Amino acid sequence: MEDIQVVVFDCDGVMFDTTESNKAYYNQILAHFDRPAMTPEQFAYTHMHTVDEALVHLFKDLTALGKVNAYREQINYLPFLRYMKIEPDLISILQRLRPDYKTAIATNRSDTMQWVMDEHGLTELFDLVVTALDVVNPKPHPEQLYKILTYFNLAPSQMLYIGDSELDEAAAGAAGVDFVAFGNRALAAQYHITRLGELPEILNSG
Repeated sequence: MEDIQVVVFDCDGVMFDTTESNKAYYNQILAHFDRPAMTPEQFAYTHMHTVDEALVHLFKDLTALGKVNAYREQINYLPFLRYMKIEPDLISILQRLRPDYKTAIATNRSDTMQWVMDEHGLTELFDLVVTALDVVNPKPHPEQLYKILTYFNLAPSQMLYIGDSELDEAAAGAAGVDFVAFGNRALAAQYHITRLGELPEILNSG
């Protein structure tokens, strides 16, 4: 893949296994309002969407949403970071990719992303981070990927995007960039991988 100049990562489910951290975070908010813990369907939704979208989904009674958001703003996300499991190959792959490739993140996380970067020493390993706060339309809209292409002044054919959800698949398709599905064979993608360590083989192909 000689044209690729930037490799873009989703965060949750790709860079990190955030299953337990996201469950703990949202279940704490639900418990505070005497709601039951998330169902599998609710977790699947919250795992992919922005925190604002997730809370609307969890609290169908929108009259309570103001109180929910007020409580959310009181919660420090730092205690939940300990539940995040970094993908074993992430650091070594980022070090291997740079400086031959630019590296970026496109995530529906919002104000928690910088904490995650700082906690795991990732800040210096990425050239650009685009969160839900940096765009009008989060994924599945392609705006995050467009923003990255514009920043580096690249064509869609020069980007490779790694994601694990239907939202990532849709964003990549709409942006016209090659998509690598991580750990999810059900997604339509140019490539499928189960480990980030497989990326160099893809980049060296063709």
